[in-house]
Amino acid sequence: MDQAAKGAAALNSKEFSAAVSHYTDAIAVHSEAVDYYIKRSTAYTRISPPDHQAALSDAEIALSLASKRGKRELIIQAQLRRAIALFGNERYGDSRQCFEWVQQMDDKEKSLKIWEMKLEAKLKGMGEEDEKATVTVKQYPDVEVPVAQLAEKKVSSTAAEKVKPTASTAEQATAPAGVQTPASKIRHEWYQTHDTVVVSLFAKGVPKDTATIEMQERSLAISFPLATGSDYDFSLDPLFGKIDAPGSTAKVMSTKVEFTLKKKPAGEMWPNLESHMPVPDLTTESAPEEIKRAVLAEQSTNSGPSYPTSSKSGPKDWDKVASELTRKAKKDTKEGEAGGDDGVDDDFEGGDPVNGFFQSLYSRADPDTRRAMMKSYQESNGTALSTNWSEVGKGKVETQPPEGMEAKRW
Repeated sequence: MDQAAKGAAALNSKEFSAAVSHYTDAIAVHSEAVDYYIKRSTAYTRISPPDHQAALSDAEIALSLASKRGKRELIIQAQLRRAIALFGNERYGDSRQCFEWVQQMDDKEKSLKIWEMKLEAKLKGMGEEDEKATVTVKQYPDVEVPVAQLAEKKVSSTAAEKVKPTASTAEQATAPAGVQTPASKIRHEWYQTHDTVVVSLFAKGVPKDTATIEMQERSLAISFPLATGSDYDFSLDPLFGKIDAPGSTAKVMSTKVEFTLKKKPAGEMWPNLESHMPVPDLTTESAPEEIKRAVLAEQSTNSGPSYPTSSKSGPKDWDKVASELTRKAKKDTKEGEAGGDDGVDDDFEGGDPVNGFFQSLYSRADPDTRRAMMKSYQESNGTALSTNWSEVGKGKVETQPPEGMEAKRW
């Protein structure tokens, strides 16, 4: 278990001193991980006695980093921690202002009502000129802290001796060793299972020690230094669906970085990796009608799967073919042109039209066509279907996964 995971476990079990220690060690390695500062700020607020000044410092660093990356969810969390820390420092006017900024970005934040009542009680009877009631904060603080200082901030003297970089180690951190994929050639692919979404970022030579990875409920981001001296940033925000961030994993390998995102809930199939807008729970009455219509419209525009084919004329939309045959068969039956044959129409009743079409095609095919269909489907693991025995009979039919997916041996 890494230091961040230990910190999260300590925070959940209310061991706040241990949480501060673990997150401090995690920040020493990943000095720009926004979530680590937010969590350590929370721990500082709840430790006994609370260290509100340290909590405020962490919250403002987190807010500055999140705003530079444009991460809305992290900006809201950091601003909320900042408002709470300001309240603890008895800067009630500044605290109220920060809570208002949180409300502007997320008016459904459950804790706002409680803090509003607390602030009313504190500000009651204070004049506008009272120092505690004045507003001095900016929405986004001017926090300029070098990476080296971020790594050493609030680290105990013993830990500081372990992580304090020397001139040689600092040079090594900014110049990753080994062959590295140029930024212009880095690409990503994804596929999904019943429970997970697996995203592969194909980049050689990603430095494990200096790569910063953040996974939230609706976003994924990674940043790491390149041999050129610049940083490479990759993010998916927002993801099409929700994920269980603590239950998701990231693995840095020699040729790629693989993210295994745990779906929440499991079983939901994603037509796309990213979404143009948050996906609300359409089963609740709270979702606005315009959002429901927009999401349903987005989902309805997604085309059906493209099946690999050996045809020189390109892939066919079998869903469309099946639907057209269904309409034709029904029309023929109504007009009395169809005999007593078990037509395509019968196969569609109460079942999948595509499966019904293929069953009908197979039942009416000659022996060579049937052999071609069986051989191509079985040898390709269900990813290809051919009716041309003269081509299929020449050799093994290779697996041809749909675009955006990767075939793996099990």
